[in-house]
Amino acid sequence: MAEYVPSPIRWVREQVELYEGSGGTEGTELLDTGLRVIIVTNRGNKTGSVRKTPLMRVKDGDSYVLVASQGGAPKNPVWVHNLRADGEVEIRDKTEVTPMRVREVQDADERQRLWALAVSAFPPYEDYRSKTSRTIPVFVAEPA
Repeated sequence: MAEYVPSPIRWVREQVELYEGSGGTEGTELLDTGLRVIIVTNRGNKTGSVRKTPLMRVKDGDSYVLVASQGGAPKNPVWVHNLRADGEVEIRDKTEVTPMRVREVQDADERQRLWALAVSAFPPYEDYRSKTSRTIPVFVAEPA
């Protein structure tokens, strides 16, 4: 088992610690906004270490939609590179932890449908899209 390396970003590290430390009963909202988050566990593409990221909870049936918005920053979040290198992840949704397989959405129609789902779950995604010139990557995590 690879070593878990906490995020260097304080709020991310604290959110993961609270969420996982409580077994998924606390820390399940984004900074106490009432908007639910999940924890995505993956492997670092360079180090192979275990990484954990809180992301907005966007459901599509039994799957989750993972949006790499990074608040509209000009660069993709590091986890995008991790998922492109290794699509095996675990998703923690409150107390449930599920192994899943991730794929990046390439089809324009599927992407448009999933983007609409994501914006309905977290409206700021639309603002983030307008703030950046990059195409924000969208992934689907499906049961393994």
